[in-house]
Amino acid sequence: MKKNLFGKNNYILLGVSLALLAVGYFLLSQGPVDGILSKSVAPVVLVVTYCAVLPYAILSGCLKEQKEEIRK
Repeated sequence: MKKNLFGKNNYILLGVSLALLAVGYFLLSQGPVDGILSKSVAPVVLVVTYCAVLPYAILSGCLKEQKEEIRK
């Protein structure tokens, strides 16, 4: 039987990334189209979340497993 790869930290990071996505899309919908929030802040939040936080939340358990296998 396989052990669950997702631990408590994975679920916390996944929740943080989902919250950041919600904040990013909320900021994207605010103000005028050429406003500072919808034009520069929201895309940065979304790109960082999609490219860094979300993959790290998914892969951090796998990376921990690989480190443990290497030590054995």
